[in-house]
Amino acid sequence: MMRTAGQDERASLNVSGTSSVYGVWGYPVKHSRSPAMHNAAFAEMGLNAVYVPFEVEPALIAAAIDGVRALGICGINITVPLKELAAACLPDLDPVSQRLGVVNTIVNRAGNLTGYSTDGPGFMWAIKSLGWPASGQVVHILGAGGSARAVADSLAEAGNRLLIANRTRERAQDLAAQVNKHFPGQAEVVAWGTSVEPADLIVNTTSVGMHPNEGDCPPVDAELLRSRPRVYDLIYAPEETRLLSNAKQYGCDISNGLGMLVYQGALSLSLWLDRPVDTIPVLAMEHAVRNTIAAK
Repeated sequence: MMRTAGQDERASLNVSGTSSVYGVWGYPVKHSRSPAMHNAAFAEMGLNAVYVPFEVEPALIAAAIDGVRALGICGINITVPLKELAAACLPDLDPVSQRLGVVNTIVNRAGNLTGYSTDGPGFMWAIKSLGWPASGQVVHILGAGGSARAVADSLAEAGNRLLIANRTRERAQDLAAQVNKHFPGQAEVVAWGTSVEPADLIVNTTSVGMHPNEGDCPPVDAELLRSRPRVYDLIYAPEETRLLSNAKQYGCDISNGLGMLVYQGALSLSLWLDRPVDTIPVLAMEHAVRNTIAAK
C-alpha cells in the first residue's frame, strides 16, 4: 500500500492547487529527514512547492513510478529498500546509476522520467566543501554496502586509489571488482581490522558507532591514525562518533556525514529545478536537518 506520512509536518506548509509536488519514497520512510531539509530549501528560495514522504511497498514500486507520471509529481527521492528496484523500472538512467544499478532521485521532465544517483557525487561535494583534496588520494574505505558502493564509485571516477575493508571479505571483493570493472586497477581489498598502508583519507560507510550504539567503533589501527589522514564518517548522529573522537586525538581532520546528506539533497534539487548546485541554499538545508536531530 502506498500512503503519505508526516501529516503534522505538512500542516505548517502553505500548499495550494498550484504547488509543485516532490517527495521521498521509502519502506519505512517516517524516519526520513528529507522533508524538513527540502521544504526549508523551497521556503528559502521562495518557491511554491512542497516535499512529502510516501511509504511505498517494494512490490508496488512500478505502480508508484507510473503514479509519478499520472499525478504530475515533479521529482522523487528514493531510499532503502527501493533504490535497486526503482533503477530496474526506469527507462532512462544517468551514467552513475547505470554503473551502480541504483537510483535515489527521479526527475520528471514532461512525463519523461530519468533516474539519478546523487549519493556519491554528494559525498564528493561534501569533502570539497571542507577544502579536502578530491583526487589523487589513497582512500581506505570501511564497509562494502550500498553507501560504500556510491562513495567508492565517485572516488574512483575522480582518480583516487581505494583500499576496501569489510567484515565479510567476499563483499569487499565484490565491491572492488565492480569498481575495477569501470575504473581498472583503482581498487583492492585489505583485511578488516588490521593495519594497512598509510592513507590520505579514511571513510567509514558502516553503521558502527551509530545511535544507539555510540560506544562502538570500527577497527582502525592506531598506526593508521598516526599518519594523520583525514577521516570522514558517514554517520551524522551522534555528531562525533567514537571513530572521529579517536581520530581527533591523533590530530586528524574529521567530519561527520551531515555534509553528504545535505549535498546529495542539494544535487537532487539542482536536477529538479535545473539550477546550478551553488544556487541551492545548503545552509538552510543543513540547519533544518540539525533541528530534526536536536528534536530527537
